[in-house]
Amino acid sequence: MSRLNKIIDAFEEGFIATILAVMTLVTFWQVVMRYGFNSGWGGALQFTRVLFAWLILFGMSYGLKIGSHLGVDAFIRLFPKPVFRTFGLIGALVTLLYAALLFDADWFGWLLGLDNRGSSGGAFDYVAKYYKLPIGMEDLKFPEWYQEMFGVKERVPRWWGYVILPIGLALLAFRSLEMCWFILTGQRDTMIAAHEAEELVEENKDVLKD
Repeated sequence: MSRLNKIIDAFEEGFIATILAVMTLVTFWQVVMRYGFNSGWGGALQFTRVLFAWLILFGMSYGLKIGSHLGVDAFIRLFPKPVFRTFGLIGALVTLLYAALLFDADWFGWLLGLDNRGSSGGAFDYVAKYYKLPIGMEDLKFPEWYQEMFGVKERVPRWWGYVILPIGLALLAFRSLEMCWFILTGQRDTMIAAHEAEELVEENKDVLKD
């Protein structure tokens, strides 16, 4: 588990850093070309939008890892610590269920006998359907040399942009399962480890005095 966790940590951090770097470079280059040479890449806006969506979906799981998601725990902290940890475990399990349902709801529909009643499908099926359909993105196109070399169509397949959906949800499920383990073993009390409001109050409590 520890080795797998390290591999996923490196994958998430490396991919997030790469996305941020590429978004920055593309945006900077587009500004230079637009205002300096009255030119630019027509697909830059859609490209950065896709990368931003990827950043958000990767950030869901990474936020759980570093405890940066916002949470309101003032009420549940009034309870004894064992009860508080129980609430934290419930939150982790609900997050795990949320990720599993969005990834693929077929199992849930089968479990409750809801087949063909709107409970089937999910992110995996969604991407699989676009994989089979010859639909490309509006503005993103392959270079001509790439089209000739690999014999592909002009537009980038739409499923390339959507493939992050099942990947991001799978990572969120993994992190939620990890949080369940941490709470059960006493390593954490809840999924939310960061308390920005308390930290800000502590840092600025003497500002008025100064």
